[in-house]
Amino acid sequence: MADRLRNATSPYLLQHADNPVDWWPWSDAAFAVARERDVPVLLSVGYSACHWCHVMAHESFEDSRTAALMNEHLVSIKVDREERPDVDAVYMTATQAMTGQGGWPMTVFMTPDREPFFCGTYFPREQFQRLVLGVADAWRRDQGSVIGQAKRISAALAEQMSAQEPGGPGGAPGAGALAQAAEAAIAGLQSSYDARYGGFGGAPKFPPSMVLEFLLRRHEQDPGPSGALALGMAEGTLEAMARGGMYDQLAGGFARYSVDAGWVVPHFEKMLYDNALLARVYTHWWRRTGSPLARRVASDTCDWMIAELGTIQDGFAAALDADSDGEEGKFYVWTLAQLREVLGDADGAYAAEAFGVTGEGTFEHGTSVLQLRRDPLDAGRLARIRAQLRAARELRVRPARDDKVVAAWNGLAIAALAEAGLLLERPDFVTAAAGAADLIAAVHLHEGLLRRTSRDGIGGDSEGVLDDYGCVAEGYLALSGVTGEGRWVALAGELIETALARFGDSKGGFYDTPDFGEPLIYRPADPTDGPTPSGTFAVAGALLSYSALTGSARHRDAAAAALGPLPALASRYPSAAGWGLAVAEAMASGPAEIAVVGPLADLRTAALHRTALLAAPPGAVIALGPGDHNGPAAVPLLAGRGLVGGAPAAYVCREFACRMPVTDPERLRAELGSAAGPDDPGG
Repeated sequence: MADRLRNATSPYLLQHADNPVDWWPWSDAAFAVARERDVPVLLSVGYSACHWCHVMAHESFEDSRTAALMNEHLVSIKVDREERPDVDAVYMTATQAMTGQGGWPMTVFMTPDREPFFCGTYFPREQFQRLVLGVADAWRRDQGSVIGQAKRISAALAEQMSAQEPGGPGGAPGAGALAQAAEAAIAGLQSSYDARYGGFGGAPKFPPSMVLEFLLRRHEQDPGPSGALALGMAEGTLEAMARGGMYDQLAGGFARYSVDAGWVVPHFEKMLYDNALLARVYTHWWRRTGSPLARRVASDTCDWMIAELGTIQDGFAAALDADSDGEEGKFYVWTLAQLREVLGDADGAYAAEAFGVTGEGTFEHGTSVLQLRRDPLDAGRLARIRAQLRAARELRVRPARDDKVVAAWNGLAIAALAEAGLLLERPDFVTAAAGAADLIAAVHLHEGLLRRTSRDGIGGDSEGVLDDYGCVAEGYLALSGVTGEGRWVALAGELIETALARFGDSKGGFYDTPDFGEPLIYRPADPTDGPTPSGTFAVAGALLSYSALTGSARHRDAAAAALGPLPALASRYPSAAGWGLAVAEAMASGPAEIAVVGPLADLRTAALHRTALLAAPPGAVIALGPGDHNGPAAVPLLAGRGLVGGAPAAYVCREFACRMPVTDPERLRAELGSAAGPDDPGG
């Protein structure tokens, strides 16, 4: 076999480099060979941490007979969906249209012109072999009909997508429309809220990270019944997730989703994006309520990201596998006998009670996933037991790690770690955020353009997509507000300008791919959130924050235009509009602009700075500087904001119109209108 995957930056592709299948990466050359050989193309899409991708690989792609059939009758292409989300999005749309469902591994048969004619997901080996032979026979006997079907499918998809204008049907929504969207979303979410277990809908349950951010912001914005309802749904879900099996009760960090409605059994793979988003949401929950559970989970999740996903180059790896030693979840689950072996009889029985470990088990083969449904009275004993179990678990075979660095997901981690570092008084979190920001700037960013991925400090071949630009810009703006380094605002501005110029359409909306990107059967433009913020709403948030820091009306108008799809989405599918709704809450509150000035080493400056973030209204922006600006500042919000009587000061502004500066943290809290949050700012 040719060694075409050997130099890939994707660990997923590298997993298949030794298969007997003659794999190609996604490339013009692969389709040219299919045309020359006059055979169909098989597109197989997955990702490194995908359990069923591993199953199909072991059953089919490592099997010599299956590989021989594929090599004889097809040109086979492997794609990492995390590296090429554009390819994944286009053919997942086709898969869902043809089958009514989607998932990974995604299996698509297409013509050498990249037009799909048969789609599916996982196939057992014998069924997959029959499918390959059936496709080959149809291609040989009735190629014209197959090609005709593929062209009709592609034309229908392109027509369907072209009818969905990126900017939405009504242009930029006004304040009234955004307020109505928020109320409609609250009503829709309430109708699907699981009052017993938290979360929305039934099994499987994914962490609704962006929706939770919206609900917290809605409560901050509206202290009335709507806000109280929003906070109740947010807290019910946040507590249920943190106490269930989806959260690692020994080391922190969240699995990708729960297979049941009660958050008991997770699908064990752990993704950077989930943990970055949830670390930020739990930090914000603590900021508003002072919940000890929120603080612990936020801190432990940040610690987990740094310890488990941090790379030598200071970035953050994409994911941990669900499997270890050939079994899903084996690294994480326990039996009663294992607890007794590690802890002894007394502590073993105590741990079983605390963590919900039963003789029958809550998972497979009599094993249990650890839960912590209530805090025990003896916290010290539990801490000691947790440490012993964690040490024993470290002796097990660990799940594999997908160590590629994805720009967008690192942007989410930068924002979460920067804010948590300041609020939770963990400067090591801020250091980690800055390290990842430096890596993205040095390896991924060149002349305003982003590469989607890197590995071992070497950039990949894939162009960044819209969410890379939005999420990295968001991370840079949050980091600047915590560190006071204006260069992050300048770099965010570069990314935002590229997003406007190369991804925007004439009506203020956005495509997910740049105008110089590879042509696909249609150009994707999906404003709906998935497990991460949509590119459209991520850029909308970055535009709004950037406008507040720079005073740019052009960028604020662009942010409003990007929210064009929001009212329709919020009323029909609020669970897919969480980040857009969160941005709308920030827009409704101003957003507030807070300039903190004073010597950065001065404890008085630090107290004002932390209070500003603790008490900030939804989506507020913060600029930090020494207060000695006589001319233009690196961050325009700081220009002309000086010390007051030689003391550090904070200025609360909206649209660059500022109130009188304050020098006392409690006065600042009052200026920001916030009486909520931890009674003790130190936690």
